Amino acid sequence: MAEHAVTTAGESAAAPAGLPGVVADWSGDKQAFPVPWGKAMMWIFLLSDTFIFTCFLTSYMNVRISTTVPWPNPSEVFSLDIGGAHIPLILIAIMTMVLITSSGTMAMAVNFGYRRHRANTTALMLITAAFGATFVGMQAFEWTKLIREGVRPWGNPLGATQFGSCFFMITGFHGLHVSAGVVYLTVVALRVWRGFYDRKGSYERVEIAGLYWHFVDLVWVFIFAFFYLW
Repeated sequence: MAEHAVTTAGESAAAPAGLPGVVADWSGDKQAFPVPWGKAMMWIFLLSDTFIFTCFLTSYMNVRISTTVPWPNPSEVFSLDIGGAHIPLILIAIMTMVLITSSGTMAMAVNFGYRRHRANTTALMLITAAFGATFVGMQAFEWTKLIREGVRPWGNPLGATQFGSCFFMITGFHGLHVSAGVVYLTVVALRVWRGFYDRKGSYERVEIAGLYWHFVDLVWVFIFAFFYLW
């Protein structure tokens, strides 16, 4: 035991310092950072996605500020007539509430995943996926309504031409993320139910799926603020 301690101390003392030491650790197949690779790759993906959404929103704000044609009033464009009353942004408010609620159910799913509660984790992930599917369905209704009113990516009878291209580009890209998230959560939930992660000994994939879903919800908050409330 003493000899092993001396050998370990000698190896530590002989380990190169600085950048050569980092290279030696990586080449020796040592974990340089205490973060699972799956989680690290998801963070990198989300960072790259943040840049894309930032470019979209920045371009939208630049177009809206620079256009000389009046921009359509979102409160009027995204309003619905319910029971004879003209209610502005009612559908968008419900969509936002659905996504925020789905973040809560996803957080609960991750919590139960830490405790290895397979049934609760599966149920909450499927509920989250159902909320996401509901959101996509309402977004499809919103798209259909505007298309019937003549809004196109290349034209807009309600005001500035760029409105259509900005709307379909930003909401479409986000809706694609939500749709992919619904599939992703469903697949992970089925694996949880079948005991795949119990056999693997880790529910880390549930947390990684949660990171993706919370990111999608957070992006919608910015879209809601900049596109629908401005």
